[in-house]
Amino acid sequence: MATQDRRPAPRRRARRDDPRQREAQRKKRAIILGVEIIVILLMLVVVIMAIRGEGIFKVLSNEAPTRVELNEGEIQEKMNETVLENETLKGYRNIALFGVDSTTGALEKGTRSDTIIIASINQDTKEVKLCSVYRDTYLNKGNDKYGKCNAAYANGGPKQAMMMLNMNLDLNITDFVTVGFQGLTDAIDALGGVWIDVDEEEIKHINNYQMCIAENLKRPYTEVTSTGYQLLDGLQATAYCRIRYTKGDDYMRTFRQREVIKACMEQAKKANVTSLNKIAEAVFPEVYTSLNLEEILTVLGEVTQYKIVADDGLPFEQFRGSGTIGANGSCVVPVDLASNVKELHRFLFDENDYQVSEEINKYSDVIKGDTQAYLN
Repeated sequence: MATQDRRPAPRRRARRDDPRQREAQRKKRAIILGVEIIVILLMLVVVIMAIRGEGIFKVLSNEAPTRVELNEGEIQEKMNETVLENETLKGYRNIALFGVDSTTGALEKGTRSDTIIIASINQDTKEVKLCSVYRDTYLNKGNDKYGKCNAAYANGGPKQAMMMLNMNLDLNITDFVTVGFQGLTDAIDALGGVWIDVDEEEIKHINNYQMCIAENLKRPYTEVTSTGYQLLDGLQATAYCRIRYTKGDDYMRTFRQREVIKACMEQAKKANVTSLNKIAEAVFPEVYTSLNLEEILTVLGEVTQYKIVADDGLPFEQFRGSGTIGANGSCVVPVDLASNVKELHRFLFDENDYQVSEEINKYSDVIKGDTQAYLN
């Protein structure tokens, strides 16, 4: 699903992420700030750090992200053997983006990653593809135990979460960014808002969510009153990303997250240095990453050339189901993990004839055995 310039005219959203079968209704949780969409801040960081380099480095020096040293060797030991020999993957920079279920700034472990996005950067063309991994997907959690994939971060922090992605998807991820939510609303406001196409079903949810967010932040809010392509402020955009009680449930929520990421990218490309500095001040205290400042600036130094060209969610629509899987509760099920991995490599890396590793076939068999009797 290629992205398009959203500024000249409205664009109706494709329903690519709609489920084939609706997930069982989950018990409604207390509404807090949008922990599922905090990874949007990461994409703001990406743009901020280099799009106006002359004004950003000073801010970065004072408000640099919190960096963690990881043993890449240990992460690579959990990669499937054929992945290390895959020449195609060497042309891409793959980074895991996590948004954790925390209201206290706890970004290391002990909290579930409610947002998981793989950002794949083609190092030759600067094309970026985003793939959400649905948080309730039933997978090997990176330790040969099976359950909801978002538990990997809670159990072993970003290290285990990256292992989980690599093991289940034949990937080679060794870098991550985890982002807190505190600066999201202010960051989008500093951008001057973002352009989003709102439909009738979404209006009431935007207003309900932003009312609760505004109460938490002790600030006023402005209701959205009309449908159509419009400029949403920080509170409105944050609330928009929270929506999951519409057709498509959590699948459409991740779609909205990616829509706002793309809208933020477009706004940031037009922002002046003063605005970008304000965004950086809001964002960087909430960032936890394996990348050091020099690496980030090197990787993202040509960010104005980057373009998000496609986005999707995994398990892919044609290869997923859902059900209540024993004590794991309601799960999204990759009914055939091997088919999902093949499609992922086609989507991200244009590998049309990708052959999955032996490990993937083994995990796929376990998942089928654990879940087939429970599928809706």
